[in-house]
Amino acid sequence: MAAAVPTIIASSIGFDRGARGPYDWRPGPIFSYAAERARAGARPRLCLVTTALGDDPVIRAAIQSAFEGTDFDVSVLSLFPMPSVDDVRQHLLSRDVICVVLGGVSAGSLCWHSGGTTDSFGPALVPITNCLGLLPWSNCPHYDSEEQRRPLYQRLVADGTLTPGYATDDGAALVYEGTELVEVVADREGAAAYSVRAASLGAVEETLVARCLR
Repeated sequence: MAAAVPTIIASSIGFDRGARGPYDWRPGPIFSYAAERARAGARPRLCLVTTALGDDPVIRAAIQSAFEGTDFDVSVLSLFPMPSVDDVRQHLLSRDVICVVLGGVSAGSLCWHSGGTTDSFGPALVPITNCLGLLPWSNCPHYDSEEQRRPLYQRLVADGTLTPGYATDDGAALVYEGTELVEVVADREGAAAYSVRAASLGAVEETLVARCLR
């Protein structure tokens, strides 16, 4: 059964990390939350798209290992050097939940919006204005963990380079029904989201309190 309305969870929540190395991962609470929103039932069909990480086979293996022993039916879609399934469209449509991954916390949030801030093109943080645009708002992840994000994002919204939008601390996610923000959730206490819009003297920021999923 599908979600009641088209739903996008722009998430800065990813995997929980274990103690046995950098790829000792466990599914964070965002995956179960997304399956619940999708009305996916007892065996949620989840596809993770890892192209933003270069379709790294190490990442693919870590993801598959993370979901072993869970109720999820997991596939990992790679697009390079060629698609890992015969029919990409049909495969995605057969899934209850699709997760677009960049360490779970950055490109997977940014991509759905009209634009935002990114360091995907080099060491400098720069604006990007040609994202998928399924959501008319701009987006800024890592709002609390990278000190250059907040001032740059506010400046870009204030001068009109970016549309008004939403920023997220690491560990927070924006939940949209259609294009309307309906909830903010988090995997840790204290993580929040922020509404940012242009004003006469710059940008105005409003804190949006998150509901903790743990």
